[in-house]
Amino acid sequence: MMKNTLYKYGLPFVLAASALAMQATPAFAAESAFKIPPPKSASANNASTETVVLAGGCFWGVQAVFQHTLGVTSAVSGYAGGAKETARYDRVGSGSTGHAESVKVTFDPRKVSYGKILQIYFSVVHDPTQLNRQGPDSGTQYRSAIFYQSDEQKRVAADYIAQLDAAKVYPARIVTQLTPLAPAAFYAAEDYHQDFATLHPTQGYIARFDLPKIENFKQMFPSDYRAAPVLVSSK
Repeated sequence: MMKNTLYKYGLPFVLAASALAMQATPAFAAESAFKIPPPKSASANNASTETVVLAGGCFWGVQAVFQHTLGVTSAVSGYAGGAKETARYDRVGSGSTGHAESVKVTFDPRKVSYGKILQIYFSVVHDPTQLNRQGPDSGTQYRSAIFYQSDEQKRVAADYIAQLDAAKVYPARIVTQLTPLAPAAFYAAEDYHQDFATLHPTQGYIARFDLPKIENFKQMFPSDYRAAPVLVSSK
């Protein structure tokens, strides 16, 4: 429930409350990473750009990993699954809005495939067997979900989940939801949430839970890693 105490007042409160929460929170296991095979089912896309919205716990770490992914042109933290009127940090934290903390990942499929995006997502971004939680954060706003934008994206994701479950690469079954993005549109989060891991690398939550994701990504997917992240603030 660590981040649930942070849904008020903007960045100064987030930083201060997070530091206090880190001191009061019991130890959690090291960030998980799973060595998994690539998807057998390939996506057909000859376009120069593709977008998918992914939810996998706190959006700070999800965004950070994809900002370091070669071929990704944009990774924006935000909210998906609920109404526009409740797409605010202070409301989403209640767990009653239907929103999940999400990241809109835009990428060039000629440089990084949708399948590779999913492999990274299921391997180092989060633990897809955790139901409505990731690490110290719990609630439906931290659920694992793929908000797909086409039947093809849904097909590839569903096939991949079935493949990974059959291979038993996790200690439990995958609980990732497959949800169409429309009419559950994506709403960008407040400015102070964008590029959070890059701007606040020594902040307690980032150092403990998100920097390990980036390191796991660098070690497990070296050919897909870029040292300089693509930032929202540079657009």
